[in-house]
Amino acid sequence: MIEVSLREGAEHIDLCDALKVAGLVDNGAEGKHVVGAGKVKVDGVVETRKRCKIRLGQVIEFMGKKICIRAS
Repeated sequence: MIEVSLREGAEHIDLCDALKVAGLVDNGAEGKHVVGAGKVKVDGVVETRKRCKIRLGQVIEFMGKKICIRAS
């Protein structure tokens, strides 16, 4: 499982940005594309909102990998 930490004081990270920080996409545009195409799940449910706010403890799934959001 890949862990992504929120910046100190932040309450969320946008879904497309979390994919980029985790190193699963090369840039934000690619992140937006894969989310919009329905290739990403959040907590087991397909998510197509590119700027979906991901909060502590949520799990993102993409390309057989899981990303967990942690506090900094």
